[in-house]
Amino acid sequence: MARAALKWGVRDVASAAKVSPATVTRIEGDLPANASTLSAIRAALESAGVEFIAENGGGPGVRLRKGGAA
Repeated sequence: MARAALKWGVRDVASAAKVSPATVTRIEGDLPANASTLSAIRAALESAGVEFIAENGGGPGVRLRKGGAA
């Protein structure tokens, strides 16, 4: 959902996080990943303006920060 909100492709996320596109695809397929890889992807998405949120009773979600990237 974060990638879609930014209108980014797999390669965009991979480039921003300095990981391979195959790694992003594996993670999106719910396969295991190193904590450091997940952290790099999260940091890249947050840097681009994504906020990770917990909805009231609805589980985790994402939204774009007002005003865009930090």
